[in-house]
Amino acid sequence: MRLVLISDTHGRHRELQLPEGDVLIHAGDFSSAGSWDELLEFSDWFQAQPHRHKILIAGNHDLLFEDFPEDARALFKGWAHYLQDSALTLEGLKIHGSPWTPRFFDYAFMLPRGRALAERWAKIPADTQLLITHGPAQGLGDRTFTGENAGCEALAEQLPRLPDLQLHVFGHIHEGYGYYPPSARRRYASVNVSNCRWGDPGLNEPIWLDVPVNL
Repeated sequence: MRLVLISDTHGRHRELQLPEGDVLIHAGDFSSAGSWDELLEFSDWFQAQPHRHKILIAGNHDLLFEDFPEDARALFKGWAHYLQDSALTLEGLKIHGSPWTPRFFDYAFMLPRGRALAERWAKIPADTQLLITHGPAQGLGDRTFTGENAGCEALAEQLPRLPDLQLHVFGHIHEGYGYYPPSARRRYASVNVSNCRWGDPGLNEPIWLDVPVNL
């Protein structure tokens, strides 16, 4: 099963050249200003893509999913899977999605570092194989232009407790774009799929990965 992975498009989704694949995943921040016009336009584009499965989570710019959750979710009902601290099994692959990130100004789905975020991550099922979060765990794909590792410490503590985890998909920190393979210390792969760049008008390419099905 081929996953096509995008995030942090901030209204520029129509500029992307998407690879063919089975599952199109957006890891949040399809909006920029958090307006209804942006959300409606993104929904139309997302639905028109040919991938047979579509999954999305909200990001900190996707304010309508926090302020008007029922209305926002209704735009995707019946043809896409919106995940918010919720799980999905797709062709045998166990997936969990969550939008939360450490507080940064006054955006959506943000919580103080520490206990509040740890409580959210504790809800991730132990058998999760593919985890989609808007932001990174601290220490991997989270280095900002100032040199700060801005990822979530509580998420970094939770991930090793997921014995079946194979892939962690996220965005949020645009500068951290890229694929981080498993290592001797980390059995799962991580991938920052932010498409918009920081301080650069260009766009990063969508990333695609093949994963086994019926695991």
